[in-house]
Amino acid sequence: MASTIPENAPTGEEAGWRAAGLRFHRYGFFLQRRFGHRVHKVSLDAGMTCPNVDGTAAVGGCVFCDNRSFSPGRRLNRLSLREQLEEGIRRVSARYDCRHFLAYFQPATNTYAPVERLRSLYEVALEHPQVVGLAIGTRPDCVPDDVLELIQDIAARTYVSLEYGLQTMHDRSLDWMNRGHHFDAFTDAMRRSRGRSFEIGVHIILGLPGETRDDMLATAGELARYRVNSVKLHNLYAVRNTRLAEQVAQGRVRLMERDEYVSIVTDILELLPPTTVIERIGGDAPPSFLVAPDWCIDKGGLQTALQNEMERRDTWQGRKFQDRQQFTA
Repeated sequence: MASTIPENAPTGEEAGWRAAGLRFHRYGFFLQRRFGHRVHKVSLDAGMTCPNVDGTAAVGGCVFCDNRSFSPGRRLNRLSLREQLEEGIRRVSARYDCRHFLAYFQPATNTYAPVERLRSLYEVALEHPQVVGLAIGTRPDCVPDDVLELIQDIAARTYVSLEYGLQTMHDRSLDWMNRGHHFDAFTDAMRRSRGRSFEIGVHIILGLPGETRDDMLATAGELARYRVNSVKLHNLYAVRNTRLAEQVAQGRVRLMERDEYVSIVTDILELLPPTTVIERIGGDAPPSFLVAPDWCIDKGGLQTALQNEMERRDTWQGRKFQDRQQFTA
């Protein structure tokens, strides 16, 4: 379908994805331009834990968390990193025409270990000839300066994205999810991370109990203020054997319907800088783990619904960013 986005002289990254007829800065488009060929992530399980699981910050983990639902590695018998890479590459290559990969340290907190252990794990992944970079998932309260220095050293010779699980800027919501830190941990991590060689990604969750549309837009405004490199947007969803699943079953938590979720995602995309890459527009889990909502399994349907809503509004990512100059400092 031809794009109907108005031509108002976009520049830089925006010029690229808008010229391609896109309404937001898609991750696949970014990777193709960045590397010159197709690149996919391969999830790796480094056997990490989290400070709100081991009792350092809290106990019990986040209310929504079962890492098996997030990462293929946690649903299989533990393999070595090299074996996980080989299996992941085989699986992805069978589905896509792809020969280059990012090693994605995904489940749990992948900077939560002594720096020498982290170095050895990252280097094992980079030794694979088809790996062109790293993506490292972590928490903002788990990046001491020596870890940031390590990641910066690696980023000087290869692509690295450090992904912070912010989830929300609102401390009351972080308390509800048993996160074990407040928003000031994120601001501190960003202060020490910005200006380094690696890229910074941020995950947020939409539809947290008690959060209004304005609350969610405020979180998006913080991402715009920091001009983060990439964002993953997730709807709150419940998987089996979690406290959130119990709360949903008891009627204590209502999960968003797809139409309201698509509406708020569109609002957020309008606020984010056009340079920010949108890695995900929704969250999902394997059907055997998912409790609700059912609609998040239909990723194609969500993509279509978002495209239709953005076309209906005749809008695009960054349309309202210029109205929020206070976030550029």
